[in-house]
Amino acid sequence: MAAHRVARTFWLGTPALLGVVLGTALQLQQSALLATPAYGVALAIGAAAVAGAWLRRGRHAATLAGLGAAALAWGLCGLRAAAFLAGALAPQLQGQDLRVTGVIAAMPQVRADGVRLRLAVESARQDGQAVRLPELIDLTWYAQGWRGQEVEQPPPALRAGERWQLTVRLKAPHGARNPHGFDYELWLWEQGVQAGGYVRTGAPGEPPRLLAATWRHPVEQLRQRVRDTILQRLAPADADPARRRAAGVVAALVTGDQRAIDRADWDVFRITGVAHLMSISGLHITLFAWLAAAVLRRAWSRSARLCLAVPAPSAALVGGVLLAGAYALFSGWGVPAQRTVLMLATVGLLRLSGRAWPWPQVWLLACAAVLLADPWALLQAGFWLSFVAVGMLFATDMRAASADGTGVGGQFGLKFVALLREQWVVTVALAPLTLLLFGQVSLVGLVANLAAIPWTTLVLTPLALAGVLWPPLWQAAAWSAELLGAWLQWLAGWPWAQLSLALAPLPLGLAAVAGGLLLVLRLPWRLRVLGLPLLLPALAWQVARPAAGQFDLLAADVGQGQAVLVRTAHHSLLYDAGPRLSATADAGERVLVPLLRALGERIDLLVLSHGDSDHTGGAAAVLAQQPGARVLGSIDGGLAPGTQVPVQTCAAGMRWQWDGVEFAVLHPPPGPAPEGRAARPNARSCVLRVAAAAGQGARAALLAGDIERAQEQALVEAGAELSADVLLVPHHGSKTSSSEAFIDAVAPRLALVQAGWRNSFGHPAPEVVQRYRARGIALAATPGCGAAAWQSADGRLRCERAATQRYWQHPPQEVDAPP
Repeated sequence: MAAHRVARTFWLGTPALLGVVLGTALQLQQSALLATPAYGVALAIGAAAVAGAWLRRGRHAATLAGLGAAALAWGLCGLRAAAFLAGALAPQLQGQDLRVTGVIAAMPQVRADGVRLRLAVESARQDGQAVRLPELIDLTWYAQGWRGQEVEQPPPALRAGERWQLTVRLKAPHGARNPHGFDYELWLWEQGVQAGGYVRTGAPGEPPRLLAATWRHPVEQLRQRVRDTILQRLAPADADPARRRAAGVVAALVTGDQRAIDRADWDVFRITGVAHLMSISGLHITLFAWLAAAVLRRAWSRSARLCLAVPAPSAALVGGVLLAGAYALFSGWGVPAQRTVLMLATVGLLRLSGRAWPWPQVWLLACAAVLLADPWALLQAGFWLSFVAVGMLFATDMRAASADGTGVGGQFGLKFVALLREQWVVTVALAPLTLLLFGQVSLVGLVANLAAIPWTTLVLTPLALAGVLWPPLWQAAAWSAELLGAWLQWLAGWPWAQLSLALAPLPLGLAAVAGGLLLVLRLPWRLRVLGLPLLLPALAWQVARPAAGQFDLLAADVGQGQAVLVRTAHHSLLYDAGPRLSATADAGERVLVPLLRALGERIDLLVLSHGDSDHTGGAAAVLAQQPGARVLGSIDGGLAPGTQVPVQTCAAGMRWQWDGVEFAVLHPPPGPAPEGRAARPNARSCVLRVAAAAGQGARAALLAGDIERAQEQALVEAGAELSADVLLVPHHGSKTSSSEAFIDAVAPRLALVQAGWRNSFGHPAPEVVQRYRARGIALAATPGCGAAAWQSADGRLRCERAATQRYWQHPPQEVDAPP
């Protein structure tokens, strides 16, 4: 009878766990949520199917259990999503002055231009009337008079747990939508944040007011005190840059504040493949749990009385999970930390129950438990990296696969050879997955992690955490961080330290992942080498390019700025490099570099239309990734902003041809810049016309920068070759541009506007929109379209937001197809 129950558990449990993963994955593919009753019906059907499978004896019981579990997971995820969306910000409250009372729910993040804070809303009023807001909102309190690095009046020193009354303006979450780009809206969804905005410090009669310092969010208050103390002790005003960067690493490892780490250090960590060690990731917390369990087991074993009460392995297991949970809570209780603690607790409870499940079932149980708690984790790269790594360690360790309960988790303190083998397994197995997710992989990661994992786990992190009890240990932690940093910088300087490839399609990527897994499994070599053919297609993949004589363009979603990628059969041009987003971030780093890397692009020419920061803000980041690119533009000083790269002055009359495609600069006129308004950066914008080869559709695109009415009129009167099928609308759709004569001269079928969502300039202006639509011209703006892709071969437009829409994202705005 017992054997029968074990067999039933195996055959029904496995498909049920697989069903949870499948049902969750299906629900996350929905572009819009169904009516709530549909999810309730799915729950009822799923419960009936699972119950029927358990009671039924037959060969179809496993299938019934899998389908029933899938329906349960699908319905549960849908109901949770619908309940969360019910608390979204009402559209009529966007952009309105709201008087909000709330408590700072997380330690504020200080920036050069102000402070970023998360507020737990208690009440809100508009014109004296109570209104309902989401429970959590993100706010920026800008410094007054911020200019570059100077601030006239910084925001007050904010602390977690303080209750404030603020006048704010809010809008719903809206992130950039680009091919292979970061899903900011999903990130906020997982954080439980449904609105963002800024503090209105200048609102008449209602200045910000501190009401009280409360006891709420005590862990966040403690985190903030510890973080500030670390930075004050290790990085005073006169500290050298190396010590400041080391202090940031120590603060991040103790409190989980990843913003404390310098951006240049993050670049080094990514190149060397150790970024997972510098954030409170799943691997980090798992290693901490193993270390805590090993220490507890050794200490517990010294007491015969304690061992008689509770066996040392059980005490170590429970203690390790609890201490890992405490560490995750103190480090900010981020989503990756929550997933890891839940996974450890699930595996721990299974082991304490005395059940010796085969490792695949243990792995599936942990996956299903994490997804039931957080279904949207399935879309996070960290989920796949951590679970594939753990699965490989289980699969390649014969002791983990045995039924005696010992395995990877119980083998802390491995000998060097075993550590080398495990690191090799993880590196090889995760390399194809890393390429599939990020388009890059560290070639020095194995060497770097061999030293970084034990050093960070056994030296740096323990010293940093122990400093909470005895602060002088933070100095030792900083020294160890500096030593590790020097080692990693040396490795990052190696030629070919990192491999970057175009992101392969999902089927080829999955085949490559399977090939990597096959190479490290405990199989005969004649079988393992079969993984190599599975790897090659993804490694050799290249994104399809236009045919000779044709071109395509991609207007990236960079917010309030401009960046357009133009590709021919063998060449690429980037027209502008997007805006500077903050004192420490720009569209080059956030959007363009990942996009170019994912497409496998090598830029031949960067055109900077003019010197405004919303067009040149990302130039330095792009040129750092594309060192071979030439630069053409209207830039004062002769150098690309933030670099020493010379800029060739663009002037009307410049022409060249790539692969049969004609490029022509139409503006500005050659010669020195005139005086007065004509000398302003906008007036000197490079206007570029791109035309396909004659006889092949001969479609053209006109990229107009920020020219205004005067320059438009001059082009029309000069008889410039303005006709084009696609027009990049001048000056983001400002009312100072897009004159009727200019639109008629261009006569586009499609007009593209690159602007920020609900931007403060009001771009595109309503009267400008009306001018285009009155002429039957399709108008697509990046806030509603996302990245806009167009091909000269067929003249079709593809909006990224519409093509990849999911229900947690801001809905796309419909764009009429070009005639």
